[in-house]
Amino acid sequence: MEEVFQIGIVTGPHGLKGEVKVYPTTDDVRRFKKLNDCFLETKQGRLELEAVSCKILKKHVVLKFKDMDDINQAERYKGCGIYVTRDQAVKLSKDEYYIADLIGAVVEDEEHHILGHLESVLPTGANDVYIVRTGENKELLLPAIKQCIKDVNVKEKKITVHLLEGLMS
Repeated sequence: MEEVFQIGIVTGPHGLKGEVKVYPTTDDVRRFKKLNDCFLETKQGRLELEAVSCKILKKHVVLKFKDMDDINQAERYKGCGIYVTRDQAVKLSKDEYYIADLIGAVVEDEEHHILGHLESVLPTGANDVYIVRTGENKELLLPAIKQCIKDVNVKEKKITVHLLEGLMS
């Protein structure tokens, strides 16, 4: 299982006092309000930081990190991913999973026929869509709804699905 999770990407500085504008890659932007320890993945390696303030804008988050006090410091980290460790990640409810733990999972139908491997997850607003790469190197798009996704076993990295009519072509 993944031990670190990307929660955002620095898109650039915000103002003159070292704040950074962040594009969230998590589905709950409120998680940034509780952010303390995190790290940036930079060209020079991992940079551990402590968040001291957060403002949530429409589609972005503005973070202030301890000891980052001017626009020049903030500019250096444009494009860097912001990560947290698993123990800093948002706690999940029943039937919720970290996408990073699902990527690469074997996807099989209810008769245990392997359909492929989970390649990525596409958030659509109504529900996520699981993108499965089949053995024939085709994409199979599966809605992440209870009628289709029957079982998710994170430990075994296996997802059992019911193929709704029209999904396989």
